[in-house]
Amino acid sequence: MSALPNDLASISNRKRIFAIFAASSGNLVEWFDFYVYSFCALYFAPAFFPGDKPTTQLLNTSGVFAAGFLMRPIGGWFFGRLADKRGRKLALIISVLIMCFGSLLIAFLPTYASIGATAPVLLLCARLLQGLSVGGEYGTTATYMSEIALAGRRGFFASFQYVTLIGGQLLAVLVLVVLQHVLSKEQLYLWGWRIPFLLGACAALVALFLRRTLDETSTSASRQNKESGTLHALMKHKTAFLTVLCFTAGGSLIFYTFTTYMQKYLVNTAGMDARVASLVMTGALFIYMLMQPLFGALSDIIGRRRSMIAFSAFASLGTVPVLHALAEVHNPYAAFGLVLTALAVVSLYTSISGLIKAEMFPAEVRALGVGLSYAIGNALFGGSAEYVALKLKSLDMESGFYWYVTAVCVLVLLVTLTMRDPDKEGYL
Repeated sequence: MSALPNDLASISNRKRIFAIFAASSGNLVEWFDFYVYSFCALYFAPAFFPGDKPTTQLLNTSGVFAAGFLMRPIGGWFFGRLADKRGRKLALIISVLIMCFGSLLIAFLPTYASIGATAPVLLLCARLLQGLSVGGEYGTTATYMSEIALAGRRGFFASFQYVTLIGGQLLAVLVLVVLQHVLSKEQLYLWGWRIPFLLGACAALVALFLRRTLDETSTSASRQNKESGTLHALMKHKTAFLTVLCFTAGGSLIFYTFTTYMQKYLVNTAGMDARVASLVMTGALFIYMLMQPLFGALSDIIGRRRSMIAFSAFASLGTVPVLHALAEVHNPYAAFGLVLTALAVVSLYTSISGLIKAEMFPAEVRALGVGLSYAIGNALFGGSAEYVALKLKSLDMESGFYWYVTAVCVLVLLVTLTMRDPDKEGYL
């Protein structure tokens, strides 16, 4: 068990709750800024990638979006090392500051018509900065929230990491919907797309102010350890690293399947109207967000390992039938029910994903262990989920994707059944 700073152990519950709020507010801003790019791409693509074919323009912006995923492992390593060596608070502040800068850069970026090919290059640079920031955000936030929360209620408090992650996505959609109703299509294409990035940068400044008030949760002893935040020290915990990597592979894959990809699936496979599919997914994501504290509290009662066993078992058994049912669904209410059922299963993982990973590493490599393993697993399996699904569909092998998700979830189940119980043997 790792000790927290003495002054931190005596702080009031009210101050702990405020710390959870301050840390998670930055997480919301980070994910809002990251997903605004995807949702606004339709409007700013012509400004950076001129041409007559909208599909080509969107493909180019999607390539830049994918580049952000490739930066996540670097962000996980950089910020994980920084958090373990210099403190969680500093890493959280720098992370949101970089995201703020990346959003500001996009908001005021000259277009291709003004500076030529330099415009898309600068767009790529801004996106790489955002990917770096998000790559470091997950591990550092998970570490901080697991350390600041009260023993016995860590599952409940740590679940707010995904509340704000999902909230960031929903907020990004909401801002775009408002702009679509307030501005004309011409205004959106001309300058309106810049507004969400500017809002995100301003919100990041608020989160920066809140994070400056945080108490440090790492001890001076762990920070001064010469091996703190090093890969050499992390490799002494290879089993924990590979376990977290496996958890992230299955969790991220099924998360992206039933969130970001599901809207396209309902339209392209089930033949649902795009606007109806958007409403179905917006409603499902909102309830999914509210589910997180409930499932986090459940893990405080039954234990993190049992939550992971339930998640991976239900996911292994239910993915294929649920996706087959959704492929044939025509009633939006039935689609809503099926998606929500799937997201309830996913909640068994997402509500505790950061916490169960943090519980596996000692303080001197906790942020690095969580951040790097998550970033690698997320980039390989989460970031590729939509591409793999669409590629298999184009080859008339769509059901192959169902079995691919199932196989990875079975692997998670096997790993969970053989892992040590972090509730009994963890470092927190």
